[in-house]
Amino acid sequence: MLEAALAGYFVALSLIVAIGAQNAFVLRQGLRREHVLTVVLICALSDAVLIAAGVAGFGAASARLPWLGEAMRWAGVAFLLVYGALRFRAAWRGGEALMPAEATRAPLRQVVLMCLLFTWANPHVYLDTVVLIGSVSAQYTPHGLIFGLAAATASLSFFSALGFGARLLAPVFARPRAWVMLEIGVGCVMWAIAAGLAIGA
Repeated sequence: MLEAALAGYFVALSLIVAIGAQNAFVLRQGLRREHVLTVVLICALSDAVLIAAGVAGFGAASARLPWLGEAMRWAGVAFLLVYGALRFRAAWRGGEALMPAEATRAPLRQVVLMCLLFTWANPHVYLDTVVLIGSVSAQYTPHGLIFGLAAATASLSFFSALGFGARLLAPVFARPRAWVMLEIGVGCVMWAIAAGLAIGA
């Protein structure tokens, strides 16, 4: 049982920590100190639902709908290209508009919608949680539930650390130039992921 719990935690953590669109979004919200708890909970709960689906065996069922994955892939490409372009535009306008103390807080509804899009419109999240974690959990039968709970705990701990730990970088991001560099970095990540999806990586 302990082996299943440790495997679930570290397998999930190794997949989640990879730099991606969702993580970049959580980091940005954490730096802005904007609806951080809501963003963390949405990401963690979404992962928990998808992990549960994978452990329950829905990974194999999803393979029966090949058109769904293809449709989600191109929807993800379009979304990431647009969001990346918005980040480049924000950098072009200068970091002053992004300072947490001065910026207008985005409405909660808008942040929730963006977070849901980054989570559920991302084909990679299904591969990581439903397919990969689901398939690995089969190796720990009959302790699949423990494996899944540990994997969900890894997601919650990571997103909490990323979202709430971002404020430790606040002194660095007190400078407008740092925000410009962040926006450029996020934009590059978004477009790189979009390119990867487009070529089927």
